[in-house]
Amino acid sequence: MRAKFPWPLGFAILVALTLWPPSGSAQEWAKPRLNDSPRHGEWVEYKSGDRPLRAWVVFPERKEKAPVVIVIHEIFGLTDWVRGVCDQLAEGGVIAIAPDMLSGQTFPDVDGARKAISALPKEQVIADLDATAEYAIRIPASNGNLAVSGFCWGGGWTFGYASVNSKLKAAYSFYGPALNDAAEVAKVACPVYGFYAANDERVNASVPKGEELMKAAGKTFEPVTYAGAGHGFMRAGEAPDATPENKKARDDAWARWKTLLKQL
Repeated sequence: MRAKFPWPLGFAILVALTLWPPSGSAQEWAKPRLNDSPRHGEWVEYKSGDRPLRAWVVFPERKEKAPVVIVIHEIFGLTDWVRGVCDQLAEGGVIAIAPDMLSGQTFPDVDGARKAISALPKEQVIADLDATAEYAIRIPASNGNLAVSGFCWGGGWTFGYASVNSKLKAAYSFYGPALNDAAEVAKVACPVYGFYAANDERVNASVPKGEELMKAAGKTFEPVTYAGAGHGFMRAGEAPDATPENKKARDDAWARWKTLLKQL
């Protein structure tokens, strides 16, 4: 039976709606990393129920089998920046897989994709993540250890999915709302690591309750808030026009994330 989440996905969506630049070309700067990367990245396709689901996978350059990290994209879709995040994860030694939650759909602009993602049924998103997890652990180069990560819309789903998939070893939620229901928190099967921006109270308001519930349930939740940063700092901090605060937050968050990934 599929779980239904009471946590505020609409809240995460509301936050995301205020942040995307008016033109999708704003991510042209993300393409050179993909074009110049020495690592192997490829599109794959697998089934989620009867639906074909595609995903972007990047492999690390290492002799040993590697853990796999699912990357749940922002409300803007599977952009070049998200694919670049996968490359950076692979650079850090893990296999990264980012499912396209809008597989089979095309839109003329970012706003169209954003509206479509906000309308995705919870059951479909969970099914797609389950299908991705099942595909991921069967990748021949995988060592069987699985984690999940996500940004904003994907960050909210990351925390929520930690209460659904008992095979997860860790969850890395970037500026997504925390779980706020004790019954769902009780199902969280892995440590959750939060990455939050100081100038993002709409998301941060959910963190104290999440901490309280996770502690009461004997679960691990370690949130870190980055001074001066705004919502979306992992993307904004990498852009050519990044503010010093967002750039520092992005660099510090990556350093922390890479340290945590070594525990998988």
